[in-house]
Amino acid sequence: MNPTKDFNARDNTEPGLNYASLYHAPVLCNTVIQGLVTRKDGIYVDGTLGGGGHSAALLDVLSALGSVIAIDQDDDAIQAATERLSTEVASGRLKILKGNFAEMDRLLKSAGVDKVDGILLDLGVSSHQLDEATRGFSHRMKGPLDMRMDKTQSSGAAEFVNEMDESDLMHLFFKYGEEPKSRRIARAIAQARPILSTEHLAEVVRWAAPRGTDSKTLSRVFQALRIAVNQELDVLDKVLLKSVNLLSVGGRIAVISYHSLEDRRAKRFLRSGNLEGEIKKDLYGNKITPWKEINRKPISADKEEQSANPRSRSARLRIAERVDNTTKLV
Repeated sequence: MNPTKDFNARDNTEPGLNYASLYHAPVLCNTVIQGLVTRKDGIYVDGTLGGGGHSAALLDVLSALGSVIAIDQDDDAIQAATERLSTEVASGRLKILKGNFAEMDRLLKSAGVDKVDGILLDLGVSSHQLDEATRGFSHRMKGPLDMRMDKTQSSGAAEFVNEMDESDLMHLFFKYGEEPKSRRIARAIAQARPILSTEHLAEVVRWAAPRGTDSKTLSRVFQALRIAVNQELDVLDKVLLKSVNLLSVGGRIAVISYHSLEDRRAKRFLRSGNLEGEIKKDLYGNKITPWKEINRKPISADKEEQSANPRSRSARLRIAERVDNTTKLV
């Protein structure tokens, strides 16, 4: 597949509902595949398997020689995708590995792979995780205060809520949720402890939130806890740094983010090649970076997809191509 010259002028064929499942509806599915695949016989990594929608779409456009390695730390996701894509697993075109994508280099090495032609990172929470009350991800569902993507992990959200100092909770909500009333909410939580359920936490946050802002405040607080429990920003930083060495020259990385903390990280790294976003230049003022941005502005889901899948409304897609380290881009 030849890369599109003007990726931003893509053919809008979303929402790609033929790749949705009861477990999850993949976001920006057709757009991701169009921008990511440059070799039909290549090796591609789906760093966030979920329900297997993106992996299925990749396999459909790749040739018989092409393959996908899919990674997930959630046993539910692995079971659902393995059953759904059992034929591709049996043929060897799809390998499913359990683990965190922060360990992508080690996981690929265990599969006998050093270099790949594409990496996809869909950073969102799956529909199954949100809708399954026992997982504790959603303030709209009654369940235990958990939020662990890997259920073998020892500490869940309840430990953070009940054991952190009030000042640390305040900083957590401000840093990871960008919540302006973080001090007030942290104080209310500290006074209401112990808090062991999503329902109880939601009640406390609603009480502390300014009138008319409870819905947004709840989303920010639950987001902050989820990020902290799963160390989401730390693992994103790790996989971004590792992607430079894992991708072959000419290979591409696609990152779908769902809030500004993720998108800013992806933007900085895919422009500069470092987490600080520092643009390095040679003696002649030419920009030096391992990346060529395919789309300088993030791509959002169109109205059709947003209508079919409301959870796609906050999605932002960035794609970049790996270039030679010595390449200088003006």
